[in-house]
Amino acid sequence: MAENDCDTLYELLFGTSPAVEDFRPALVANCVFNSFLSYTTVILNIVTIHAIRKTALLPKPLRTLLLSLAASDVGVGLLVQPLYISTLVSRLNKKRIDCISYKGSSAAINFFCISSLFNVVAISVDRFLAVRLHLRYQELVTHKRVIAAVISIWLFSALTSSDLFWAPLVITAVIRLVIMTVCFILVVIVYWRIYIVLKRHKIQIEGLQIQEVQQGVQNGDLSNFLKLRKSALGTFYVCIVFMICYLPSYILYFFPLARPKSRISLYEAWLYATTLLFLNSSLNPVIYCWKMGPIRRTLMDIMRGIVNRFRE
Repeated sequence: MAENDCDTLYELLFGTSPAVEDFRPALVANCVFNSFLSYTTVILNIVTIHAIRKTALLPKPLRTLLLSLAASDVGVGLLVQPLYISTLVSRLNKKRIDCISYKGSSAAINFFCISSLFNVVAISVDRFLAVRLHLRYQELVTHKRVIAAVISIWLFSALTSSDLFWAPLVITAVIRLVIMTVCFILVVIVYWRIYIVLKRHKIQIEGLQIQEVQQGVQNGDLSNFLKLRKSALGTFYVCIVFMICYLPSYILYFFPLARPKSRISLYEAWLYATTLLFLNSSLNPVIYCWKMGPIRRTLMDIMRGIVNRFRE
Protein backbone atom coordinates (compact mmCIF):
# COMPACT_ATOMS: atom_id res chain seq x y z
CA MET A 1 0.00 0.00 0.00
CA ALA A 2 1.42 3.34 -1.03
CA GLU A 3 1.82 6.22 1.39
CA ASN A 4 -0.88 8.27 -0.33
CA ASP A 5 -3.26 5.33 0.06
CA CYS A 6 -2.64 5.36 3.79
CA ASP A 7 -3.31 9.11 3.89
CA THR A 8 -6.49 8.71 1.88
CA LEU A 9 -7.82 5.95 4.09
CA TYR A 10 -6.78 7.79 7.23
CA GLU A 11 -8.57 10.99 6.22
CA LEU A 12 -11.58 9.02 5.04
CA LEU A 13 -12.11 6.93 8.15
CA PHE A 14 -10.36 8.78 10.97
CA GLY A 15 -10.78 12.40 10.00
CA THR A 16 -8.61 15.18 11.38
CA SER A 17 -7.60 15.38 15.02
CA PRO A 18 -10.23 17.97 16.05
CA ALA A 19 -12.95 15.66 14.70
CA VAL A 20 -12.11 13.09 17.38
CA GLU A 21 -14.34 14.97 19.82
CA ASP A 22 -17.33 14.22 17.60
CA PHE A 23 -16.99 10.46 18.00
CA ARG A 24 -15.18 10.21 21.36
CA PRO A 25 -18.11 8.35 23.04
CA ALA A 26 -18.00 5.71 20.30
CA LEU A 27 -14.24 5.34 20.73
CA VAL A 28 -14.55 4.92 24.51
CA ALA A 29 -17.44 2.45 24.20
CA ASN A 30 -15.57 0.28 21.71
CA CYS A 31 -12.38 0.39 23.80
CA VAL A 32 -14.22 -0.85 26.88
CA PHE A 33 -16.22 -3.48 25.04
CA ASN A 34 -13.22 -4.88 23.18
CA SER A 35 -11.14 -4.95 26.38
CA PHE A 36 -13.78 -7.19 27.93
CA LEU A 37 -14.24 -9.28 24.77
CA SER A 38 -10.51 -9.88 24.43
CA TYR A 39 -10.37 -11.80 27.72
CA THR A 40 -13.60 -13.73 27.18
CA THR A 41 -12.60 -14.66 23.63
CA VAL A 42 -9.26 -16.14 24.69
CA ILE A 43 -10.58 -17.98 27.74
CA LEU A 44 -13.71 -19.39 26.10
CA ASN A 45 -11.89 -20.58 23.01
CA ILE A 46 -9.01 -22.18 24.92
CA VAL A 47 -11.54 -24.12 27.00
CA THR A 48 -13.43 -25.03 23.83
CA ILE A 49 -10.26 -26.24 22.10
CA HIS A 50 -9.58 -28.52 25.05
CA ALA A 51 -13.17 -29.81 24.96
CA ILE A 52 -13.09 -30.42 21.20
CA ARG A 53 -9.83 -32.35 21.49
CA LYS A 54 -11.39 -34.55 24.18
CA THR A 55 -14.62 -35.18 22.22
CA ALA A 56 -14.08 -38.58 20.63
CA LEU A 57 -17.61 -38.75 19.18
CA LEU A 58 -16.92 -35.96 16.69
CA PRO A 59 -15.68 -37.09 13.28
CA LYS A 60 -11.98 -36.32 12.88
CA PRO A 61 -12.44 -34.04 9.85
CA LEU A 62 -15.07 -31.94 11.63
CA ARG A 63 -13.01 -31.86 14.82
CA THR A 64 -9.97 -30.63 12.90
CA LEU A 65 -11.95 -27.87 11.18
CA LEU A 66 -13.55 -26.75 14.45
CA LEU A 67 -10.11 -26.64 16.08
CA SER A 68 -8.84 -24.51 13.21
CA LEU A 69 -11.75 -22.09 13.61
CA ALA A 70 -11.25 -21.95 17.38
CA ALA A 71 -7.53 -21.27 16.89
CA SER A 72 -8.43 -18.38 14.63
CA ASP A 73 -10.78 -17.05 17.31
CA VAL A 74 -7.99 -17.28 19.90
CA GLY A 75 -5.81 -15.20 17.59
CA VAL A 76 -8.52 -12.55 17.44
CA GLY A 77 -8.66 -12.23 21.22
CA LEU A 78 -4.94 -12.59 21.83
CA LEU A 79 -3.53 -10.35 19.08
CA VAL A 80 -6.14 -8.60 16.95
CA GLN A 81 -8.26 -7.01 19.65
CA PRO A 82 -5.30 -5.63 21.66
CA LEU A 83 -3.97 -4.08 18.44
CA TYR A 84 -7.39 -2.63 17.70
CA ILE A 85 -7.69 -1.23 21.23
CA SER A 86 -4.27 0.43 20.93
CA THR A 87 -5.43 2.05 17.68
CA LEU A 88 -8.54 3.42 19.39
CA VAL A 89 -6.50 4.71 22.32
CA SER A 90 -4.20 6.51 19.88
CA ARG A 91 -7.22 8.17 18.35
CA LEU A 92 -8.50 9.19 21.78
CA ASN A 93 -5.12 10.81 22.44
CA LYS A 94 -5.29 12.50 19.03
CA LYS A 95 -2.14 10.77 17.87
CA ARG A 96 -1.77 10.17 14.16
CA ILE A 97 -1.30 6.50 13.29
CA ASP A 98 1.64 6.01 10.96
CA CYS A 99 1.25 3.99 7.79
CA ILE A 100 3.41 1.06 8.94
CA SER A 101 1.43 0.61 12.15
CA TYR A 102 -1.82 0.82 10.24
CA LYS A 103 -0.71 -1.79 7.70
CA GLY A 104 0.55 -4.14 10.42
CA SER A 105 -2.63 -4.03 12.51
CA SER A 106 -4.84 -4.24 9.42
CA ALA A 107 -2.89 -7.23 8.10
CA ALA A 108 -3.33 -9.04 11.45
CA ILE A 109 -7.06 -8.31 11.50
CA ASN A 110 -7.47 -9.46 7.90
CA PHE A 111 -5.39 -12.59 8.47
CA PHE A 112 -7.51 -13.98 11.31
CA CYS A 113 -10.84 -12.77 9.91
CA ILE A 114 -10.17 -14.24 6.46
CA SER A 115 -9.02 -17.52 8.00
CA SER A 116 -12.23 -17.63 10.04
CA LEU A 117 -14.24 -17.02 6.89
CA PHE A 118 -12.50 -19.84 5.02
CA ASN A 119 -12.83 -22.18 8.00
CA VAL A 120 -16.58 -21.56 8.14
CA VAL A 121 -16.85 -22.35 4.43
CA ALA A 122 -14.78 -25.52 4.91
CA ILE A 123 -17.02 -26.64 7.79
CA SER A 124 -20.10 -26.07 5.64
CA VAL A 125 -18.66 -28.09 2.76
CA ASP A 126 -17.60 -30.86 5.15
CA ARG A 127 -21.15 -31.21 6.51
CA PHE A 128 -22.56 -31.23 2.98
CA LEU A 129 -20.20 -34.03 1.97
CA ALA A 130 -21.14 -35.94 5.14
CA VAL A 131 -24.87 -35.90 4.34
CA ARG A 132 -24.35 -36.35 0.59
CA LEU A 133 -21.77 -39.13 0.48
CA HIS A 134 -22.89 -41.32 3.43
CA LEU A 135 -20.50 -44.25 3.71
CA ARG A 136 -18.17 -42.83 1.05
CA TYR A 137 -17.56 -39.79 3.26
CA GLN A 138 -14.91 -41.52 5.37
CA GLU A 139 -13.24 -42.83 2.23
CA LEU A 140 -13.01 -39.47 0.43
CA VAL A 141 -12.78 -36.97 3.32
CA THR A 142 -9.74 -38.34 5.12
CA HIS A 143 -7.98 -36.73 8.04
CA LYS A 144 -4.84 -36.08 5.98
CA ARG A 145 -6.82 -34.27 3.30
CA VAL A 146 -8.53 -32.10 5.88
CA ILE A 147 -5.16 -31.25 7.45
CA ALA A 148 -3.92 -30.24 4.00
CA ALA A 149 -7.03 -28.11 3.51
CA VAL A 150 -6.53 -26.38 6.87
CA ILE A 151 -2.88 -25.63 6.08
CA SER A 152 -3.95 -24.24 2.70
CA ILE A 153 -6.54 -22.04 4.41
CA TRP A 154 -3.97 -20.49 6.73
CA LEU A 155 -1.39 -20.03 3.98
CA PHE A 156 -3.91 -18.42 1.62
CA SER A 157 -5.13 -16.18 4.45
CA ALA A 158 -1.56 -15.02 5.06
CA LEU A 159 -1.03 -14.37 1.35
CA THR A 160 -4.29 -12.47 1.01
CA SER A 161 -3.79 -10.32 4.09
CA SER A 162 -0.28 -9.37 2.96
CA ASP A 163 -1.67 -7.51 -0.06
CA LEU A 164 -1.81 -4.41 2.14
CA PHE A 165 1.96 -4.17 1.79
CA TRP A 166 2.17 -4.34 -2.00
CA ALA A 167 -1.24 -3.56 -3.56
CA PRO A 168 -3.08 -0.23 -3.91
CA LEU A 169 -5.97 0.47 -1.53
CA VAL A 170 -8.60 -0.01 -4.24
CA ILE A 171 -7.20 -3.43 -5.16
CA THR A 172 -7.18 -4.63 -1.55
CA ALA A 173 -10.77 -3.45 -1.08
CA VAL A 174 -11.87 -5.28 -4.23
CA ILE A 175 -10.09 -8.46 -3.11
CA ARG A 176 -11.90 -8.35 0.27
CA LEU A 177 -15.24 -7.81 -1.42
CA VAL A 178 -14.73 -10.66 -3.86
CA ILE A 179 -13.60 -13.08 -1.14
CA MET A 180 -16.47 -12.24 1.20
CA THR A 181 -19.06 -12.32 -1.58
CA VAL A 182 -17.92 -15.70 -2.90
CA CYS A 183 -17.74 -17.20 0.60
CA PHE A 184 -21.16 -15.92 1.63
CA ILE A 185 -22.74 -17.26 -1.56
CA LEU A 186 -21.01 -20.63 -1.09
CA VAL A 187 -22.27 -20.98 2.48
CA VAL A 188 -25.85 -20.18 1.43
CA ILE A 189 -25.73 -22.62 -1.48
CA VAL A 190 -24.13 -25.40 0.58
CA TYR A 191 -26.64 -25.21 3.41
CA TRP A 192 -29.52 -25.03 0.97
CA ARG A 193 -28.20 -28.24 -0.58
CA ILE A 194 -27.83 -29.77 2.90
CA TYR A 195 -31.48 -28.92 3.60
CA ILE A 196 -32.59 -30.58 0.35
CA VAL A 197 -30.52 -33.72 0.98
CA LEU A 198 -31.73 -34.09 4.58
CA LYS A 199 -35.31 -33.56 3.49
CA ARG A 200 -34.95 -36.28 0.88
CA HIS A 201 -33.40 -38.63 3.45
CA LYS A 202 -36.28 -37.97 5.82
CA ILE A 203 -38.82 -38.87 3.14
CA GLN A 204 -36.91 -42.06 2.29
CA ILE A 205 -36.72 -43.14 5.93
CA GLU A 206 -40.44 -42.48 6.42
CA GLY A 207 -41.07 -44.60 3.33
CA LEU A 208 -39.00 -47.43 4.80
CA GLN A 209 -40.98 -47.26 8.03
CA ILE A 210 -44.26 -47.46 6.15
CA GLN A 211 -43.06 -50.49 4.17
CA GLU A 212 -41.92 -52.21 7.41
CA VAL A 213 -38.45 -53.18 6.28
CA GLN A 214 -36.01 -55.01 8.51
CA GLN A 215 -35.93 -53.41 11.93
CA GLY A 216 -32.13 -53.32 12.26
CA VAL A 217 -31.58 -51.55 8.95
CA GLN A 218 -34.41 -49.18 9.69
CA ASN A 219 -33.04 -48.15 13.08
CA GLY A 220 -29.55 -47.81 11.66
CA ASP A 221 -30.68 -45.48 8.90
CA LEU A 222 -32.77 -43.42 11.31
CA SER A 223 -29.93 -43.12 13.84
CA ASN A 224 -27.47 -42.07 11.15
CA PHE A 225 -29.95 -39.51 9.80
CA LEU A 226 -30.50 -37.98 13.24
CA LYS A 227 -26.76 -37.70 13.88
CA LEU A 228 -26.16 -36.01 10.54
CA ARG A 229 -29.07 -33.64 11.07
CA LYS A 230 -27.87 -32.59 14.53
CA SER A 231 -24.33 -32.11 13.27
CA ALA A 232 -25.46 -30.06 10.29
CA LEU A 233 -27.79 -27.99 12.49
CA GLY A 234 -25.00 -27.22 14.96
CA THR A 235 -22.62 -26.00 12.28
CA PHE A 236 -25.53 -24.14 10.62
CA TYR A 237 -25.91 -21.97 13.72
CA VAL A 238 -22.16 -21.27 13.67
CA CYS A 239 -22.45 -20.09 10.05
CA ILE A 240 -25.58 -18.00 10.64
CA VAL A 241 -24.06 -16.12 13.59
CA PHE A 242 -20.84 -15.70 11.62
CA MET A 243 -22.64 -14.14 8.67
CA ILE A 244 -24.68 -11.83 10.92
CA CYS A 245 -21.50 -10.58 12.62
CA TYR A 246 -19.61 -10.13 9.34
CA LEU A 247 -22.43 -8.69 7.24
CA PRO A 248 -22.18 -5.05 8.51
CA SER A 249 -18.46 -4.91 7.69
CA TYR A 250 -19.21 -6.41 4.30
CA ILE A 251 -21.86 -3.78 3.59
CA LEU A 252 -19.56 -0.95 4.67
CA TYR A 253 -16.99 -2.05 2.10
CA PHE A 254 -19.36 -0.66 -0.50
CA PHE A 255 -18.96 2.87 0.92
CA PRO A 256 -15.23 3.65 0.61
CA LEU A 257 -15.75 7.18 -0.72
CA ALA A 258 -18.21 8.84 1.62
CA ARG A 259 -18.86 12.55 1.49
CA PRO A 260 -17.10 14.68 4.12
CA LYS A 261 -20.38 15.35 5.94
CA SER A 262 -20.94 11.64 6.50
CA ARG A 263 -17.33 10.89 7.49
CA ILE A 264 -18.03 10.83 11.23
CA SER A 265 -21.07 8.59 10.83
CA LEU A 266 -19.09 6.29 8.54
CA TYR A 267 -16.24 6.01 11.02
CA GLU A 268 -18.61 5.27 13.92
CA ALA A 269 -20.28 2.61 11.78
CA TRP A 270 -16.87 1.06 11.08
CA LEU A 271 -16.09 1.05 14.81
CA TYR A 272 -19.24 -0.84 15.76
CA ALA A 273 -19.10 -3.14 12.71
CA THR A 274 -15.51 -4.12 13.57
CA THR A 275 -16.44 -4.79 17.20
CA LEU A 276 -19.39 -6.92 16.05
CA LEU A 277 -17.00 -8.83 13.81
CA PHE A 278 -14.75 -9.54 16.82
CA LEU A 279 -17.78 -10.51 18.92
CA ASN A 280 -18.23 -13.54 16.68
CA SER A 281 -15.07 -15.06 18.14
CA SER A 282 -16.65 -15.01 21.60
CA LEU A 283 -19.98 -16.37 20.39
CA ASN A 284 -18.60 -19.42 18.58
CA PRO A 285 -17.69 -21.34 21.78
CA VAL A 286 -21.16 -20.63 23.16
CA ILE A 287 -22.73 -22.09 20.00
CA TYR A 288 -20.49 -25.18 20.17
CA CYS A 289 -21.65 -25.91 23.71
CA TRP A 290 -25.27 -24.98 23.03
CA LYS A 291 -25.93 -26.80 19.76
CA MET A 292 -23.30 -29.56 19.61
CA GLY A 293 -24.21 -32.26 22.11
CA PRO A 294 -20.88 -34.18 22.13
CA ILE A 295 -18.89 -31.01 22.86
CA ARG A 296 -21.38 -29.91 25.50
CA ARG A 297 -21.22 -33.25 27.28
CA THR A 298 -17.42 -33.29 27.18
CA LEU A 299 -17.29 -29.77 28.59
CA MET A 300 -19.68 -30.73 31.39
CA ASP A 301 -17.46 -33.71 32.24
CA ILE A 302 -14.44 -31.42 32.37
CA MET A 303 -16.27 -28.97 34.64
CA ARG A 304 -17.41 -31.76 36.95
CA GLY A 305 -13.85 -33.06 37.16
CA ILE A 306 -12.59 -29.59 38.14
CA VAL A 307 -15.31 -29.23 40.79
CA ASN A 308 -14.51 -32.65 42.24
CA ARG A 309 -10.83 -31.77 42.49
CA PHE A 310 -11.64 -28.65 44.48
CA ARG A 311 -13.90 -30.65 46.80
CA GLU A 312 -11.11 -33.09 47.52
